[in-house]
Amino acid sequence: MTNQEILNHVDYTLLKAYATWEDIQQLCDEAISFGTASVCVPPCYIKRIHDKYGERINICTVIGFPLGYSVTDAKITEAKQAITDGASELDMVINIADVKNGDYEAVENEIRALKAVAGDKILKVIVETCYLTEEEKIAMCHAVTNAGADYIKTSTGFGTGGATLEDIKLFKANVGDNVKIKAAGGVRTMEDMAAFLNEGCDRIGASTVKLN
Repeated sequence: MTNQEILNHVDYTLLKAYATWEDIQQLCDEAISFGTASVCVPPCYIKRIHDKYGERINICTVIGFPLGYSVTDAKITEAKQAITDGASELDMVINIADVKNGDYEAVENEIRALKAVAGDKILKVIVETCYLTEEEKIAMCHAVTNAGADYIKTSTGFGTGGATLEDIKLFKANVGDNVKIKAAGGVRTMEDMAAFLNEGCDRIGASTVKLN
């Protein structure tokens, strides 16, 4: 797998609270140069990116980020605004409290509601694996599949742990055929990215790209 083939699967990410417009522009310029799949940015920058770069760049943003416990109506409002501003991919965080309460149906219903808003836009579902048991991870694979989301994603990058190859194997064994996998959190080198892609991921969330 060549570096370019790897970069074509990368969501080039900058989600720090203190990211400036200058930082975001640098991210976008590098993303265009690298040929990444998208930039993943805070919602407040979507419109500015779209106005400046137009169709030269694919914009991904986050919903209910990073803790996931916003009410569903708030996430729906965020998603609608993001799409209006120019985002074509949404990475939503599940309500982990619902998972811990065993209310998997509520999680599934929320994902379904967000996919209804996304329509033909891509919806990725962040399940934050570092907080889940194996049983809960499998339940989230089923919820994401049943709700019709496009991707299951390991992590926000803001939790206590990031992506692991073991979790990718678990996802691959338990998601439906129409669900793709995104790894995020701690995946930095090209070697790491290649390993995750070879294990079955379709996207990699990365805040740095080390070509060597």
